[in-house]
Amino acid sequence: MKKLSARRRHPLAAVVVLLLALAATGGLYATFAPADKAQADETVQSLAIEEGKKLYAVGCASCHGTGGQGTSDGPSLVGVGAAAVDFQVATGRMPAATSQGVQVPAKKNIYTQAEIDQLAAYIATFGPGPAIPTEEQYGPQGADIANGGELFRNNCAQCHNFTGKGGALTKGKYAPPLDGVDPKHIYEAMQTGPQNMPSFPDTTLTEQNKKDIIAYLDAVNSSDTTNPGGMSLGGLGPVVEGLFAWIFGLGVLIAVAVWVAARTAKAKKS
Repeated sequence: MKKLSARRRHPLAAVVVLLLALAATGGLYATFAPADKAQADETVQSLAIEEGKKLYAVGCASCHGTGGQGTSDGPSLVGVGAAAVDFQVATGRMPAATSQGVQVPAKKNIYTQAEIDQLAAYIATFGPGPAIPTEEQYGPQGADIANGGELFRNNCAQCHNFTGKGGALTKGKYAPPLDGVDPKHIYEAMQTGPQNMPSFPDTTLTEQNKKDIIAYLDAVNSSDTTNPGGMSLGGLGPVVEGLFAWIFGLGVLIAVAVWVAARTAKAKKS
């Protein structure tokens, strides 16, 4: 007893007791605490992939192959990324109709957003590709509308026209109008280059560039935006609008000249 009492009075006794208490607490926490956030997220992702695999087998495998390798009826999905899946399925372009034309049009989608996310998670396992953007990436916060307008005119207006009203391409193809399109889908289209559109990865148009372009389209197509020049003429741009004014003005001048000449000839006969 005297030895035990002496040990208790030892200056390191309190430290030893504290260390033992901390070790016991840590062990109990590790044993009974719920899985950490990373492990929980991994579990959720695994479940999403499993559900996406089922959806893929029913709605996609017949055209794109059981492993996304592609068939004569559909291209390979290896490396397209989750962003391409979200764009194509959420806009109703996929699944495509049985009888396809030269271009697959947008239509009402048949999947919920949760199902689209599951499909995207599964197809993303075929190979690395662009991820679905976050609202921070395509939202208007911090966007430069003027820069977006310049970028859009240099890279996009040739097909979509100056204000994104859409336009005709060759062999029955077309660039769809961008008015009313979800900003997330515009971002995804720039990332992935669907159908006739070239892709604009971050090495070509940075994340900020894409944000600026989306902000520009929202500004020019906003319902409360007025055109200071009068009629927009479909937003075809200053060259076309100037040509219209020239032809219209020239036509008026010719009509006036013909009228004056006819009046003059009639007066001489009188």
